[in-house]
Amino acid sequence: MLSRIAESLFWIGRYVERADGTARILDVHLERLNHLPMEEQRSVAQELLAVMGARTQNEEFGLSELLNALAYDKHSTTSIAGSLGAARENARRARETVSSGLWESLNTTYYGLNQHRKDVVGTYRFCNWVLERTAMVSGLADTTVSHDESWLFLVLGRSLERADMTARMLSTRDVLSAGMSWVNMLRCAGAYESFLRTRRAAFGDQHAAEFLLLDRLFPRSIVYALRDADECLAKLDPSAQRVGFINDARRIVGQARTFLEFHRTDDLMAELPEHMERVQKAVSEASDAISRKYFNQADELAWVGEVS
Repeated sequence: MLSRIAESLFWIGRYVERADGTARILDVHLERLNHLPMEEQRSVAQELLAVMGARTQNEEFGLSELLNALAYDKHSTTSIAGSLGAARENARRARETVSSGLWESLNTTYYGLNQHRKDVVGTYRFCNWVLERTAMVSGLADTTVSHDESWLFLVLGRSLERADMTARMLSTRDVLSAGMSWVNMLRCAGAYESFLRTRRAAFGDQHAAEFLLLDRLFPRSIVYALRDADECLAKLDPSAQRVGFINDARRIVGQARTFLEFHRTDDLMAELPEHMERVQKAVSEASDAISRKYFNQADELAWVGEVS
C-alpha cells in the first residue's frame, strides 16, 4: 500500500474518533460548567482545555472561548469541527481506497457543520449530532471497506485515539470533580448499561474506574482499545522472531496494555492520574513510531546531489 494512502486512512480513524470523544466530553461537562460562577468557570475552562491537549494564556478565557476551541474552530484539529474537516480531507486524498459510502458520509458531515453552528442549534444538539454522524462513519467503515491493510490502518488510528480520548475523559473528572458523578462519566462513554449488567450490585468509584480502564470486553475501555491496536500492528507486520519485537509501536502499545492488565493496586483512584498520563504518553509515542515505520519516507526518497 502507498505510504500516503496508509497515512490518510490512519488519520481518518484518529480524527473521527477524536471528534466523537470530544463531543462526549463536552456533552457531559457542559451542564456543570454552565452553573459555575464566572471566575471559577474561567479557571475550569482553562484546565479542561489543557486536559484536551491545548493551552491558553488568555486570562479572560471562559466557557464561550472553550466551546469555540473544542467544538467550532475549523482551523484546529483539537476541535470537533477541525477534526471532522481533517478526516474529510484525508478521505479525499485516499478517494481511490475509501468506499463511496464512507466518503459520502464524511463529506455530508463536513458540509453539515454549517447547519449545526452554536448560534443555530446550540452546543448540546451539536454534540448529539456529532455522535450520530461519527457512529455512522464508523459503521460504514466497518461494513463497506474491505478488511485488508486499508481497514487495519483505519482501525489502528481509531483504537489509539479511543484509548487516548478515554484517558482524557477520565482525567477531566479531576478538573470538575465536585458534583461530577461516575454515573455521568459512564454515560459519557456509553458504558452505563454495560457496567450495570457486569457489576450488578457492586457500584462505586473504584468499580466504575476499573470498568472504563480495564474491562476486556467493553469497546471503549482503554485495555480493549490498546488490544485492538496491538492486533492491528501484529497483522500489519506479521514477521516473527524468537526474541523481542522489531516493531517499536507494538512494543510501546503492548507494554502499556500489559502494565494496566497485570498491575495490582488497592487504591486505583489515587493512581488514576498516573495511569492516564502513562496511556497518553504511550499513544503519542506509538503514533510517532507508526509514522516513522509506515509513513515518513521523505528521507529515503530524497535526491542526494553530486558533491562538486
